[in-house]
This record gives sequence, structure tokens and C-alpha cells, in this order.
Amino acid sequence: MTSLPASIDETISLLEGQNYVCSRALATVVFLSLKLGRPVFLEGEAGVGKTEIAKAMAAALGRKLIRLQCYEGLDAASAVYEWNFAAQMVAIRAAEAEGNADKDTLQRELFSGDYLISRPLLQAMEPQEGGAPILLIDELDRTDEPFEAFLLEALSDFQVTIPELGTITAPEPPIVILTSNRTREVHDALKRRCLYHWVDYPNFEREMEILRARAPEAQETLSREIVAFVQKLRTEDLFKKPGVAETIDWAKCLLALDVMTMSPEVIADTLGAILKYQDDIQKIQGSEAKRLLDEVRAELATA
Repeated sequence: MTSLPASIDETISLLEGQNYVCSRALATVVFLSLKLGRPVFLEGEAGVGKTEIAKAMAAALGRKLIRLQCYEGLDAASAVYEWNFAAQMVAIRAAEAEGNADKDTLQRELFSGDYLISRPLLQAMEPQEGGAPILLIDELDRTDEPFEAFLLEALSDFQVTIPELGTITAPEPPIVILTSNRTREVHDALKRRCLYHWVDYPNFEREMEILRARAPEAQETLSREIVAFVQKLRTEDLFKKPGVAETIDWAKCLLALDVMTMSPEVIADTLGAILKYQDDIQKIQGSEAKRLLDEVRAELATA
């Protein structure tokens, strides 16, 4: 287990050690979150590195990463625990076969820790080897307000209640990261519990740093054209603009195809790596791809 960083610069270095390149503002929020024991709430477009920072922190600190992937209809029970009904039924049948009629004893055994299946929130409250885990509550905006209200209570005291067992309190609060793609607004009460940061698309130089870290085998000239083209795409009227994840994916696709230099034909063949909607792909194919590539090269030449 690695000790927590003692400064913002150490936080930046720690994350860079996991090939995660971030702004100083984001590193500051992460450092303060670790220093003060406060959850951090990250909002931004999909693919800008919100989820990835939790993975990088877990790897850098040597902590277990526990991920709660949110979805519509997620409720408290699904996020905390469930009983192993199949194993309970087997135990009941075995008790009946042995003639064990002590219902009270059987009930205590059936609703003990032996038959409990821990879900992410309960796992985060339990002692973990290597210290408090990283709890990633991913895409919170996909859930509804009742789950937010439950989460607010759970994160206030870092405890959950199981009716059959009682209240379980974390011996050491987990390091909590919440993310949202802002498909809807998250309630202010939950945001106030957290340190907040908007993760934006990186500028050209920072995205180049990210690509060098994640696809170091790419030639500098090709990398510059890739980043510049993606950044140019983000200024277009698209249904879904490509994130940094798509930049990295595209670079790896081009490397797999042994592409040395960009062309409209190469772009048309690989647009599926950066654009995920057919309407967007149709809009960029053909003469539009050539226009954007020409603009990119002209701007790089004068930079």
C-alpha cells in the first residue's frame, strides 16, 4: 500500500505513474479529497477520464477498487446486499431431512453472514486488505432521486443497515469518487457532500500528453494529426462528440493498421472508432473528412 500524497505535485506524479495525465485543478481536488476524507464528484462528457481516474488512484495507492455501476431502476438493496436464496433453500431442505425443527435457530443461521452476498456499498464498508478501498459510484445520473437520497445518508455516516444483522459501519471510510455524464441534474444536497470538479475536454497539448502516455508507439506527426482532427471534430455539430477515450482508441486502431499518415480514405474506414452514431459518421465521410483534414494540416503547419 502506497501512502497518500502529501502535496498536489505528489498527486500529479502519482497519477502520471499510472499514465493518467490530469490538470492541476483536478489534481488539487483529488488531493483535497484524500486529505480531508471527502467524496469527490466529477461531472463531464462521456470519455473524458472520469472513471479512469478512480482506476489510476486504486492502482497508484495499492487499494482495492470497488465499482458501483449505476443504471435506471437501481435500488438500495441491489447496491448494498442480497441473500443467497439458493443456498438458504438447500439449508432448509437439509434441516428438514435431518429433522431439525428448531425454527428460531434455523432462521438465525439462514440470515447470518454465511448467506449474505455483499454488493458494492457493503463491500466498501467492510475491512479491506491494504486499507480503505476506492469506491467508484459511476454514472450516478442514470439513477433516480430515491437512490440519491439513500446514497446521501450512506455517505454521511459511512454505514449501512441490514435489518437482519443491524448497522454495519466502515472502520475506515472508503475513498469515494462519484461520476456523472450530466444526462440529468444531480440533487444539490448530494453535491454539497462532495468536492466538485467539471472534467472538460483537454486542450491540444494536454491531449498530446495523454496520447503519448497511452499510445507511446505512435509517431509524433501522426499523433499530432490524430489529436488535431479529434479536436476539430468537437467543434462540429455532432450528436455525440468524441472523448479522450475515443482519441486513444483511434490511435491504436491506426497503429494496428500500420497507418503512417492520415488520408480521407483512412479516416472514412476508421470513423467507427471515434464516432458512435451513424448520422455523425455520414456527416463526416467523403469531402467533409478531406476538408477537416486539410484544415488540420494547415493549422499544424502554422502552429
